[in-house]
Amino acid sequence: MSVLLFTGLFSSSVQARVFLYQMPDGSRLISDHPLINTEAKLVRRTKELDNIGHYAARRSLRAKRRMRLWSYFIFHESQKQGIDDSLVKAVIYTESYFNPNATSHKGASGLMQLMPATAAKYGVSDIYNPKQNIVAGIKHLKYLMTLFPENLKHVIAAYNAGENAVNKYNGIPPYRETQGYVKKVMKHFKRFQLASR
Repeated sequence: MSVLLFTGLFSSSVQARVFLYQMPDGSRLISDHPLINTEAKLVRRTKELDNIGHYAARRSLRAKRRMRLWSYFIFHESQKQGIDDSLVKAVIYTESYFNPNATSHKGASGLMQLMPATAAKYGVSDIYNPKQNIVAGIKHLKYLMTLFPENLKHVIAAYNAGENAVNKYNGIPPYRETQGYVKKVMKHFKRFQLASR
């Protein structure tokens, strides 16, 4: 789940120092100065902003290539559960950029960023196995849809923050990460739906 966020005022010179960080929620942040006392992880330091842009473009391209590898399997498994495969692709794209080895600082792992307890619930023996991860993630989405029928945004919020949080706030929790997550998944969902047509 990665998005480029810009902070600070960059000088007109492309030679200014640029720092690319990965935030705890998986998003990316670009700064013109090093961050202090933060949980963000430094990913890259460069003197040219263009290099960061190229990094993001390459990452997006890799995600699209990986998605093509798993598109049929996602479609097939989504059909079994009666779920739109565009939604599953949107969740995977947002969660891991289709990187089967992705791991978050909270312990969520694999393509659909399953937490260990969720993976165990659906019988996953290898959380980094793409097929097992996708099947379990789809089943979890189906489960959440039974809890929040006719409200896709609540389903997506529950996938990120847990169903208890959605129930507690009777809707999308007031967490910046979750609110941003719902917007990103919905955006990609609509994009993949249009592409499938």
